[in-house]
Amino acid sequence: MTGERTRDGALEYLKREGRIVIVGASLAGLRAAETMREKGFTGSLTMIGDEPYEPYDRPPLSKQVLLGHAVADHTALPRRRVIDADWRLGVPATGLDMAARRVRLGNGDEVEYDRLLIATGVRARPWPNEEEGSLQGVFVLRTRDDGEGLQRALADNPRRVLVIGAGFTGSEIASACRERGLNVTVAERGDAPLVGALGGVIGEVAAEMHREHEVDLRTGVMVTALEGDPSGRVRAAHLSDGSTIEADVVVVSLGAQRNTEWLAGSGLGAGPRGIACDAGCRAFDVRGIVTDDIYVAGDVARSPHALFGYQFLSLEHWGNAVAQADTAAHNMLSESADRRPHLWVPAFWSSQFGVNIKSVGVPPMGTEILITQGSLAERRFAAVYGYQGRVIAAVTFDNCRWLPFYEHQIESTAPFPPPYSTVDRRPEGNKPVPADFPDPSVPTHGPTITLSGYSPADRKMTFTPGR
Repeated sequence: MTGERTRDGALEYLKREGRIVIVGASLAGLRAAETMREKGFTGSLTMIGDEPYEPYDRPPLSKQVLLGHAVADHTALPRRRVIDADWRLGVPATGLDMAARRVRLGNGDEVEYDRLLIATGVRARPWPNEEEGSLQGVFVLRTRDDGEGLQRALADNPRRVLVIGAGFTGSEIASACRERGLNVTVAERGDAPLVGALGGVIGEVAAEMHREHEVDLRTGVMVTALEGDPSGRVRAAHLSDGSTIEADVVVVSLGAQRNTEWLAGSGLGAGPRGIACDAGCRAFDVRGIVTDDIYVAGDVARSPHALFGYQFLSLEHWGNAVAQADTAAHNMLSESADRRPHLWVPAFWSSQFGVNIKSVGVPPMGTEILITQGSLAERRFAAVYGYQGRVIAAVTFDNCRWLPFYEHQIESTAPFPPPYSTVDRRPEGNKPVPADFPDPSVPTHGPTITLSGYSPADRKMTFTPGR
C-alpha cells in the first residue's frame, strides 16, 4: 500500500507541478499555457519567444492591417485567463539538450524543464538572393513588424506593387492592394492562383477573380531577379519569359519555412517539414521513438491523422494551432490512459476580392472534384473533393453554410461521388472532373497543408527558387 501511495503521489506531482517550458510565444503556445492553468497546473511556466511581443493574431496582418482598418500593434491575442508565466521575449531558442532537459537561448542562458512544448511555428520564406532581398521596398509578410512596414509602404501610394506568389497570403495582399486602388502585378510559377492548395479547377476561378479586379496576373512564370537603383531601392523585377516589371514595392510570398533549425543535432525528429509527433502530440526522436517529455503543437508539428490514411500532415491553420495546443496541454498533464489524439478536421478561411473562401479536409489529397451546389461562374458554390471513392475535402466560395455537412461527410468517410442529389446543383455538377493539382515535385506558392508520407524520420526537402 505504501508503494501505491508513493506512486500515485508522484504521478500527481508530475501532472500538476514541476517545470514546463513552452518555446514559441505564439497562438499555439499561449492557448496551451491557458489550458494548462485551467486544468490545474500549479508549477512554473516559462514562455520563450524570439519576437519582443507577447502573442498576437497573424491573419489580420494580410487583411485589416494592410487596408488600414487596424494597426499592427493592436493585434494582441485576447487572453482567456492569467497564465502566471515567466516571459522570455526577444531571445530565440538556439539549442536543445534532451538528456539534461535544457533549452539554450541566444543570450547564453539555459532554461531547465521537466516537460517541454515546442510551438515555434513558421517564418516567411525569404527571397533566395540575400542581396536582392535586402533592397528597400522588398517585403515578406509574417510578423507584426512585417505587417507594419508593408502597410506604411502601401500608404505611400507606390506606382506598382509586385507580389511574387499567388497562394492565399499573396492573393490576399493583391486583394488589399486593389481595394486601396493600387496597381498590382502577381507572378505565379503555377498555372493559376491557389493551384497548390485547391487544384486547377478552383485555381481558374481564382484567376478570373484576379483579372476581374484588374490585377496584372502572370502565371507560368518565375521571377529571376530583382533590380535596385543606385540608392538601394528596388525598381524592377525580371521574369523568366524575358519581360521586366517596374515596381516600387515587391512582396515575396513564397510560402513558409518551419522553425526547426535550432533543433539540429538535438536528437529530435525535426527537419524542414517540421517536427514529427504522434497523434497525441508527443515528439519523435531521430530513431522514430516517441519521447515522453517533449510535445509539439501548431504550424511546426507534423503528425499522423487517422482520417487521412495516417499520413503525416503539417497544417498552417489557425484553428489547428488552437485545437492541437489544447490536446498537447491536456496530454502533458495526463496519465497514459487519459491521453487523447488530435483529430481536428483541417479547416481554413480566406477573404479576397470580396469573396469568402472556406474549406474543410485536405484538398491536395483529392484526385477528383464535383461542384455540388451553385456555379463556378457565379463565384458562389460548394465543391467536394474525392480520393479513392470517398469524400476527402470540400471548399466553398460565399456558400459556407454547407461546410458542417461536408465536415461530417469527411469524418464518416462518406462515398464519392455523393450518391444523393443536392440543393441548387447545376449541370456542371453532374459529373466529377479531375481536381488538377500540380505535380508535387514542382513547388507552388503557399499550400496550407503539406503531406509528408508515413515516416517520422522524413528530414529532407528541397525548395527550388523561382529562377
